[in-house]
Amino acid sequence: MDTLLDVKSVSKWYVNYKALNNVSLQVPKGSIFGLLGPNGAGKTTLIRIINQITAPDEGEILFNGESLKQKHIAQIGYLPEERGLYSKMKVGEQALYLAQLKGMPKAEAMEKLKKWFIKFGIEEWWNKKIEELSKGMAQKIQFVVTVVHEPELLILDEPFSGFDPINTNLIKDEIMKLRDNGTTVIFSTHNMGSVEEICDRIALINKSEKILEGPVADIKEQHKPHIFKLTFKGNMIKFTNALWTGFELVDHKEIGENTFEAKVKIKENSTPNDLLGALIPNVEIHSMNEIMPTMNEIFIQQVTGKNENVELENEEA
Repeated sequence: MDTLLDVKSVSKWYVNYKALNNVSLQVPKGSIFGLLGPNGAGKTTLIRIINQITAPDEGEILFNGESLKQKHIAQIGYLPEERGLYSKMKVGEQALYLAQLKGMPKAEAMEKLKKWFIKFGIEEWWNKKIEELSKGMAQKIQFVVTVVHEPELLILDEPFSGFDPINTNLIKDEIMKLRDNGTTVIFSTHNMGSVEEICDRIALINKSEKILEGPVADIKEQHKPHIFKLTFKGNMIKFTNALWTGFELVDHKEIGENTFEAKVKIKENSTPNDLLGALIPNVEIHSMNEIMPTMNEIFIQQVTGKNENVELENEEA
């Protein structure tokens, strides 16, 4: 794995409160990395350290293999959850000013900003003041000024907050295009649906410590409940009797005449083929799909220690 950002045993205290406790994680180049956790877990502290707003008390962060330094700020774009545009300033003037703060020559900044404004269909906003725009419109501007200098690392904190579904999809598509063109993205959010849609890898921080890290697909595989949803035609008693060894009936309901939907847990040392082998002589199987946990369910289980009845509520195959 080619790593852009390597967080090594980072700890941070505020008076008597430990915001981060020996946190290590690796953000691969050209990936969308989900930084997850409940409020107060330590995510914002880590983001502030990466942005060099504050420094770790222990540990270090490597950027492209070297210790994080002031020079790396120009290679980072940061979209905070709390937006920071000047309400009385005109959109175009402000965008140009912020782009130049990132080291862009004025002519280059003007050229690239105009391309983004055209792409988003917001050219007529150039001479408007920020206070004249809706929250969603202002967030579009802030997204543009965050990415216009083409940062190597893009940190997005709740980037879809306040957007309607159409603009959420617009920004989501742009984030994925940036990733496909080589930008590395750290994506901090509480929206687990978005995590499943766009993240390649995640780390979950809880109570100042990293408790989970890895590719999204691997994490879902590791936490699956080994439960299958089946639809079949036949006698429910025969179906139940066929499960007497190696399987557990979790739930069932009748969905038609002599037609049922059932959820069955496969116990240790049994396989899906064993389940089919036990059932086929007794009922007519119409479908069989494995139930996989959502990231939302994994998040809740890992943070609270409670199993939110994945097997009863999740309809994903």
